[in-house]
Order: sequence, then C-alpha cells, then structure tokens
Amino acid sequence: MPETRPYTSGANQSEVRAHNERLMLSVLHQDGAMPGSEMARRTGLSSQTVSVILRKLEQDGLILRGESQKGRVGKPSVPMGINPEGLFSYGIKIGRRSTDLMLIDFSGGIRAERRLRYRYPQPDEVFGFIETSLRDIGSDLTADQRDRICGIGVATPFDLWRWHAQAGAPKTSLQAWKELCPVTEIARFSPLRCFVINDATAACRAEHMFGASRAWRDSIYFFIASFAGGGVVLNNSVYEGSMGNAGALGPLPTRRPDGSDGRLLDTASIRELERRLVEVNIDPIVLWTQPQDWTRLEEHVAQWLEDTAVALARAALATCAVIDFQAVVIDGAMPPSLRARLVDRVRAELPTLDARGLIRPVVAEGEIGAHASALGAAAKPLIAQYLMDTHAGFAPAS
Repeated sequence: MPETRPYTSGANQSEVRAHNERLMLSVLHQDGAMPGSEMARRTGLSSQTVSVILRKLEQDGLILRGESQKGRVGKPSVPMGINPEGLFSYGIKIGRRSTDLMLIDFSGGIRAERRLRYRYPQPDEVFGFIETSLRDIGSDLTADQRDRICGIGVATPFDLWRWHAQAGAPKTSLQAWKELCPVTEIARFSPLRCFVINDATAACRAEHMFGASRAWRDSIYFFIASFAGGGVVLNNSVYEGSMGNAGALGPLPTRRPDGSDGRLLDTASIRELERRLVEVNIDPIVLWTQPQDWTRLEEHVAQWLEDTAVALARAALATCAVIDFQAVVIDGAMPPSLRARLVDRVRAELPTLDARGLIRPVVAEGEIGAHASALGAAAKPLIAQYLMDTHAGFAPAS
C-alpha cells in the first residue's frame, strides 16, 4: 500500500483564505477527522491559521467537533471532522438504458434515489422525471437541508445522439439530444447551479473520492457499463482534460475474439453481452434489473467475461505506455461477484502480455458499482465549490 499521499501546501496570507478552507476540507474529507495539530502538520499551515479556519468552518456547519481525546501528554486534543449535514448535492446520470438521480450528503452518503428505465432516452421523458424527482425529494427535506444543497451534477455520455445504433434505437430517436443543453433544460425548473461531466469520468470521480482508487496517486480507471469507458487520476486528482473527455477509453484499438481489429467498447461492454443474449432469444433487460443477479446467465456470461478480461488487460498495458500508472482500477454496472471474477482474470492475463519497456501496474477492484456515475456527478458540485481539484481548479458551471 502506498504511503499516505501528501497534499498541496497551504499559505498563510489572508487573501487566499478560500484556498486554505478548501484545502482543509479536502484533507478532512479524504483522511477523516483529526485534531488541529495534525491538520497543521499535513497542510503546512500555521497552528493559528488552522485554528481560525476550523472555527469558521464549524460555525458554518461544515465540520463537527468530536470527542476530546485524553490520556496523552499536554492538553486533550479534539478531532474535527466533516459534518454530513453540512452540504447536500444532487447527482444525475443520463444513460442509454436508464436515468438515475440521487441526493448525497457531504460525506457521500446517499440520502434519496430514483431511477427511470427505458429502451432509449427521450428528452421529454428524462427531464420530466428529473423535475418530478427533484420536487419529491425536496419536499421531504427540512428548510435548512434545502438551503444546504450546493448544486446538481449531470453525468452523461458525450454526443449521446451519435449512439443510436449501439443503443438499439431508431436513427432519428436521439437527434433531439444533438442541440440539447442539460444545464438549460434543468434551469427551467431548478435554480440550483448545474455542472455537466462525462459519465465515465463521473464514475472515476466517485471511485477516487469514495472508493479504492484514492489509495493511488496515479491510476487508470475502467468502467464497464452499456459501453466501456474510463477516467484518469493524476497526482491525486481526476484529470478531465481540456475538452472534458480525458480517459475516453472505449475507442482504444483492440482485437476481437475472432482476430479482427476492433475497439475496446466492441468487446468489453455490456452491450456486447446484450447482443449475445438476443441471439439466443433472451431479453437483455434482465441484465439491468435491480438487484442484479446474472447467475442463470452463466453459460453466456462466462465467455463474455473471458473476452472482456483479455481486452482490458491489453488496454491497461497500452495506457501504461503513455503514463506509468501505479494501478488499473476496474469497476462496472455488474454484480459484485462478477466484477471480482473479472478483476482476477485481468490479473492473470496481464503477466502473459509482452511488457518490455513498461512497468506492469497493480490491478485493483473498484468498489462503487452501478451507482458510480450518479455518485460522481453528485460529487462534482461539492468539489467545484468546496474542495481542492488540482487539475480543474475552481471550476465554473458548464
């Protein structure tokens, strides 16, 4: 396990107080409650600066005072930690098979969630569902909780309208998405600040913020859903890229099981498993029924799993030729037991590939699963407005 990762050093000038508040909230969010003395050591801020900022954050309701820790030399220390009730955020995933909406608290706890399933997404249906869900969830909150909702994050595939064939939709059915702006649509019924993020990048954010990949400074992340996608973590922060499309791993060239050239998304996607089920007259909707249970499909899943693992191992090694990632993190919208099998198979396949000139990464299992894109979308307003983001800075709304 890598050593505890360092944080960006703080500064004591009053004009950068907002930066230092973000820094301290980020440390507490990532590493848990700690006393001010430890906070000063980790951030490089003076004890006085830390004390002043902690008092302000406590007054604002963003952090909570823990139990006094006695039994040590000197005065008892009091740990300070994130207050789950301090902030709330909505996360929405608009996908090819469903739209998921959730409300999370400042600690990432899911407070409410809704799901709309469909064969393919239609804007009127999707945004009608979002409007109704926001109203219903909001009506169950107290006035103070509603005041602490800091925004809405929307995770969606870029150029959704281009994927009609892969989604099994009529060619004209997704054209409405071509000129549609989710921020504009949501602004018609919600005053909350809205952020848009690629769906696979959002999943990577969720894993980095709440899951396994926060253990690694640099990692590549694969998420297997209707289509394979992913994200990039560099220097302890998700790297979105100048166009917000970094880590678009689906188009990576690979070899199909029959030996022909193809893309990663042609092999390592649940859409490919859907196609195989249709060929044997099994309705693929069973793959998306919650809770997921694919045990009766084992005959068809086993070969898909093998083909996916081989493709992922090759893709993982290829990415390490560009950046020497410490770890490859694999997650997906599939049953956890199947995800574990997939990771084990990639671990077994990777050493069989020619890695001369490369350093093989650790292969790690993701922890978030099917909720990842919506959870990562909900994290976006929190990060953009209250936490540190090395690559994106203090990001404006999309």
